[in-house]
Amino acid sequence: MSRLVKLLLAVNLAVLAALTFIYPNLMVGPGKLIPGHHALEGDCFACHAAFTGASSEKCASCHKPADIGRLTTTGAPVLKPSTTAAFHQDLTSQDCVACHSDHAGVKRFARQRQFDHSLLKQATLAQCQTCHQTPTDALHKQVTGNCQQCHSQQKWTPATFDHAKYFVLDKDHNATCVTCHERNDYSRYTCYSCHEHTPDNIRREHIKEGIRQYDNCVECHRSGNKHDIKGGREGGERGGKRRGGHDDDD
Repeated sequence: MSRLVKLLLAVNLAVLAALTFIYPNLMVGPGKLIPGHHALEGDCFACHAAFTGASSEKCASCHKPADIGRLTTTGAPVLKPSTTAAFHQDLTSQDCVACHSDHAGVKRFARQRQFDHSLLKQATLAQCQTCHQTPTDALHKQVTGNCQQCHSQQKWTPATFDHAKYFVLDKDHNATCVTCHERNDYSRYTCYSCHEHTPDNIRREHIKEGIRQYDNCVECHRSGNKHDIKGGREGGERGGKRRGGHDDDD
């Protein structure tokens, strides 16, 4: 390679480097800014630090966390204050770029960013309804809070809880949640709300059948069908061993 070619390559690289610093929005910008930041178009270093990318510190110099959703960057009251934006004050760190990207970018390369709930303080994690609207379907109308009993913070749907895995709500047990779950606690249940299910009756019936462990009903009973018993009678016929090692013939 001749000295002239090397010189031309060096000059071209120097020109490209200079243009990148002089007009970064044209040379390396991923796209136009969102309308709210239109006034900063072309002023990359208003948000970016040299060689390190977007800076959360620079974001917070204009968007003060305590004022987000309440005041504009100029200090004027927001016309429609946001009640959900208050969670910004409950973040463990002001990592703005973890959720926000203010460039529209090229559509096919646009990155979808989801809010990372792990950024929230522990005391705020359980207050889902501060930001999320309560579902209005028949099931959720029976529930007050305690969203994390069924939903995860990584993915809202599908819910992580499958009721049929524990007990099938058949036509005879299509009851309201509070029938079996008391005080909005879905980690516990009781079967003593209906029928002949009283502690004394249950104890007497199970002792008669040679069953000594009967506190956790759904461990054996998968549904309202009395013949659908795990590890016990099946189809109404006796066979096998009862819980606790007792034979049916004892």
